[in-house]
Amino acid sequence: RASTAARRALAAGDFTPGFFTPHEYATVRVLAELVIPRDPRSGGALDAGVPEFMDFIMTDRPGHQTPMRGGLAWLDTEAEARFGRPFVDLLDEDRRKILDDIAWPGRARPEFSQGVAFFNRFRDLTASGFFSSRMGVEDLQYIGNTVVAEWDGCPPAALEKLGVRYS
Repeated sequence: RASTAARRALAAGDFTPGFFTPHEYATVRVLAELVIPRDPRSGGALDAGVPEFMDFIMTDRPGHQTPMRGGLAWLDTEAEARFGRPFVDLLDEDRRKILDDIAWPGRARPEFSQGVAFFNRFRDLTASGFFSSRMGVEDLQYIGNTVVAEWDGCPPAALEKLGVRYS
């Protein structure tokens, strides 16, 4: 069944997922934005096209499909059990309650092991999509291989932070 959030997510753009169902895609959009939200420095995962990147990865790397689909189902099952609604239809505070139980593997209870495994993969894929996008590279302020006409050494602030100095 497609939730209201799923219909809104698909209406938000021209992209049609090749792998995700409308409901799964809506969940991916909500979860990716929770992992890397917009901030004053740059846009978030949605702005960088992370859900579209994930859809591509799912079709390009079929080995990711079952863990992704199973993890999204786990998330909805957990949301339904706790709050009576799918993850995309929860209040933000209720979404965060679920994520708090799976985001820190060392603190997670054993019964959340499937959710932890899913969220670890999802978070890694979100970061990969974001930081390989133009927006993510700009967010890192990465300048790439640029010619340095004159090298004056390490900046004083960096030396101070490291507790070293030139002799």
